[in-house]
Amino acid sequence: MRSDAVKKGMQQAPHRSLFNALGLTQEEMEKPLIGIVNSYNEIVPGHMNLDKITEAVKMGVALAGGVPREFPAIAVCDGIAMGHVGMKYSLVTRDLIADSTECMAMAHQFDALVCIPNCDKNVPGLLMAAARLNIPTIFVSGGPMLAGHVKGQKRSLSSMFEAVGSYAAGTMTEEDVYEFECNTCPTSGSCSGMYTANSMNCLTEALGMGLRGNGTIPSVYSERIKLAKHAGMQIVELVKKNVRPRDIMTEKAFMNAMTVDMALGCSTNTMLHLPAIAHEAGVKLNMDIANEISAKTPNLCHLAPAGPTYMEDLNAAGGVYAVMNELNKKGLLYTDLMTVTGKTVGENITGCENLNPEVIRPVDNPYSQTGGIAVLKGNLAPDSGVVKRSAVVPEMLVHEGPARVFDCEEDAIAAIKGGKIVPGDVVVIRYEGPKGGPGMREMLNPTSAIAGMGLGSSVALITDGRFSGASRGASIGHVSPEAAVGGPIA
Repeated sequence: MRSDAVKKGMQQAPHRSLFNALGLTQEEMEKPLIGIVNSYNEIVPGHMNLDKITEAVKMGVALAGGVPREFPAIAVCDGIAMGHVGMKYSLVTRDLIADSTECMAMAHQFDALVCIPNCDKNVPGLLMAAARLNIPTIFVSGGPMLAGHVKGQKRSLSSMFEAVGSYAAGTMTEEDVYEFECNTCPTSGSCSGMYTANSMNCLTEALGMGLRGNGTIPSVYSERIKLAKHAGMQIVELVKKNVRPRDIMTEKAFMNAMTVDMALGCSTNTMLHLPAIAHEAGVKLNMDIANEISAKTPNLCHLAPAGPTYMEDLNAAGGVYAVMNELNKKGLLYTDLMTVTGKTVGENITGCENLNPEVIRPVDNPYSQTGGIAVLKGNLAPDSGVVKRSAVVPEMLVHEGPARVFDCEEDAIAAIKGGKIVPGDVVVIRYEGPKGGPGMREMLNPTSAIAGMGLGSSVALITDGRFSGASRGASIGHVSPEAAVGGPIA
């Protein structure tokens, strides 16, 4: 075992004395040492339940004959970090999470890891660490939040941001906003639409790094605890069979993930995270591949904010495996790839039927024949720009108008809420990229202000910042090169 480096031999007697200090028995010293990466904290709603998930994972590991040892990973709530200096710190935590997890795994020579993430940068950061370390690893997320209910309709966090814009437009009272405030986010979990966290948890499943339901079983369901126990059991099997992340996260696996991404209509932030994870796995992804996959992949889901359905609905309809089974009817997936289940993709999705064609469109009746994300190139984005096409209303697929240019998010929001942006305008926000921001802030506030002011079907937005999965409308982000390095958007 890998952990023999800290457990076996005379030179390791000091190490064993420290394990003795931990209370490990001689019997435990003979078993696989499993690192449990717990992202629990008390400030992120998506992470407040991870203590329960972690205890279930540890129980599963012990039941299967492993020795679980827990250590922490940080996580930021992008919703709380939004709209102030804190958003400059969000994206960089992805690399802090990857680096710190690598440090812990290498220093203590774990035989394997169970990663327990949930929110936006936490999931890709741990996937990057898994690919980099290449020791047996399995993922089990904390699960999505249930949708809120306001005025007889399901709601999610993007509804809350748009309510603020509606108040500025005079179409909502302060009492209306307060009702949204109290009822939009009713439980623990990652926010209930197809935003970045849920996108990445679903794609973890599609990549083959999580068990069925990883991306969709709601946080508050007891089924999530059972999933965690099974993940704990399965990691011991992966150690026995020496199945490693790079055996699973192959080039074809990333093609599968991008295909599922297009079908689900995931967050545009996946175009930042998938290439970073692939890089750690020795796989090169570029934006041209995204368009090639999108061109042949139908968009089957319109989850909030693109449509009226939520993660709980996707779960009830059959989840990610049901979406993959639909895609496989057109031969769009590589089905002979190994996954953490110990079975191939094809074996995993066999018999996973679509239980609600209103939530998951059948492959012969999609929302569109092409995928939910498009990578664009043009005069302001000679390298690339990204749009969540599935969340753009048809009348905005072609749009032209005068540019209203701002050098930061705050100035743009002030103009939008001040009534200085009118139908037909194109809002351009520059100097918000990785260097110019710095930190590539998420532009949910301006996109939500546009929607809340009733301009979502008449005003476009272009930025070298990035967009939340909660953004909707004709919004092109991730424009490259960014303004700060001399991109044309400057």
